[in-house]
Amino acid sequence: MLDVRRLHLLRELDRRGTIAAVAEALTFTASAVSQQLSVLEREAGVPLLERSGRRVVLTPAGRTLVTHADAVLERLELAVSELAGAREGIGGPLRIGTFPSGGPAIVPATLAELAQRHPALEPMVQEIDSTRVSDRLRAGELDVALVHDYDFVPASPDTTVDQVPLLEEPMYLATGAAIDTDPARGTAARGDTLAELLGPWATTPWITARDGTTGHAMAVRACQAAGFQPRIRHQVNDFRTVLALAAIGQGAGFVPEMATERTPKGVFLTRLPLFRRSKVAFRAGGGTHPAIAAFVAAARAAVGATGLTSSVSTGRPAPSRNRE
Repeated sequence: MLDVRRLHLLRELDRRGTIAAVAEALTFTASAVSQQLSVLEREAGVPLLERSGRRVVLTPAGRTLVTHADAVLERLELAVSELAGAREGIGGPLRIGTFPSGGPAIVPATLAELAQRHPALEPMVQEIDSTRVSDRLRAGELDVALVHDYDFVPASPDTTVDQVPLLEEPMYLATGAAIDTDPARGTAARGDTLAELLGPWATTPWITARDGTTGHAMAVRACQAAGFQPRIRHQVNDFRTVLALAAIGQGAGFVPEMATERTPKGVFLTRLPLFRRSKVAFRAGGGTHPAIAAFVAAARAAVGATGLTSSVSTGRPAPSRNRE
């Protein structure tokens, strides 16, 4: 009989690539992980792993077993959800991950909804980059999370995580008083394509998210699609800081509609044909868990109260605007 806990270790090895990374993520020692995987190979009766330099790769049999492990662990998650539904009331800890800009815009209103509807729930919020959410969900460190992806940086397929859509919002180009006109024409940039809207700022310094984040990748790829490589001066993840830096002429940057509510004076915002999509993520099979379903419902109610959903769903054009 194959041990479910060892199947979990094999699945993590398939995704993380090294025994050390699995051990760190799941708070085991590397030797303990290695020993458990050796036991799993004996249970399976065929080689599951082979060394490739410093990494350990799965054999064809190992990859086949991971596919079955995904299905087994999803069924267990469904069982946990069904058992939770049999209990009276919704309560206990709920570990929530959120991307930084989701904190002030979505999370407080969502928690307020949860407190009103399910006062026995104990939400615990952790700020986390969307790229790390899947790992934290599989490790059991999070129960549910707000995540996002961008045009040019779609989310990587992951059979271990389910997602439901929450919000789609347009992206804006933020420029300041010192650089808010097309040097060639002396007017604000106009057009419909990225090349027309971003092209005038090809030689301007840029403000992006930190390297290694989806926001950074989106900014670089959007500029490349417009025909130039951005000259990055500042790397910050806080959109409020991006707007503040743009206001004093420190560069151009990208911000989602969610971040434009309190745009400082002197910032010129131009709506772009780019979008950011926010979603709620949880372990595959966990969507029917009462606490997770309650979080999804509360998050959707919170987003609806912001008015962002109506502007996205109607497709109304948002004009460029200058805060002076």
